[in-house]
Amino acid sequence: MFSLSGMNALVTGASGGIGSSIAEALARQGARVALSGSNGAKLRAFREQLIEDVGGDHVEITCNLADKVQVEELIPATLDTLGSIDILVNNAGITRDNLGMRMKDEEWDEVIAINLASAFRLMRAAAKPMMKARFGRIINITSVVGATGNPGQMNYCAAKAGLTGMTKSFAQEVASRGITANCVAPGFIRTAMTAALDEKQQAAINGRIPMGRMGEGAEIGAAVAFLASREAAYITGETVHVNGGMAMLG
Repeated sequence: MFSLSGMNALVTGASGGIGSSIAEALARQGARVALSGSNGAKLRAFREQLIEDVGGDHVEITCNLADKVQVEELIPATLDTLGSIDILVNNAGITRDNLGMRMKDEEWDEVIAINLASAFRLMRAAAKPMMKARFGRIINITSVVGATGNPGQMNYCAAKAGLTGMTKSFAQEVASRGITANCVAPGFIRTAMTAALDEKQQAAINGRIPMGRMGEGAEIGAAVAFLASREAAYITGETVHVNGGMAMLG
């Protein structure tokens, strides 16, 4: 694929299903990865497995993205550990599903804080060293539902749609400094969460997808690895939809 040799990356939500696939994809192309998440034990176990499977000198940085102070400390901690940051992947996210009329303020606020506001703060902080280096790759993981909507997920869809608009704006601001900002929007991806669905539920989901199957985490990782590469230098402000044709968006 594309070589990321000599590049340092920070991936949030790195111990989750999609996050771990993204981190592995970057590591396999030669990047050194700072794995971030709120569960230190899971991060540690994944880091050890990643080094065993792929090799490299990867690190873990525990961070609760709901805590503004910890968010502000994450980029400096990454710079202290890795020395530089070439790639930022904002992948971490939560859901607090409810119908709009029943949605509590806390359910709205938590999702916006972690899925949208923390990404803004990390992009803002990472841009400074990237601008000095005149190189950077920012990749935000959105979702197909950020473009289509989904009942019971007003908060999540708003955050993902907001992330897309924010990425486009930022891409225009930093393009002249050699920094790109793009989104990858997964559809239904096979994870531990979807594996818990029964056969009927999985069949119903697959029936909505022209390819007839859910995606794999590695397929999201591949899209991220491409956008992180030097070869993707002329692509910015774009959203790569990886959804098996479920929503064919322009």
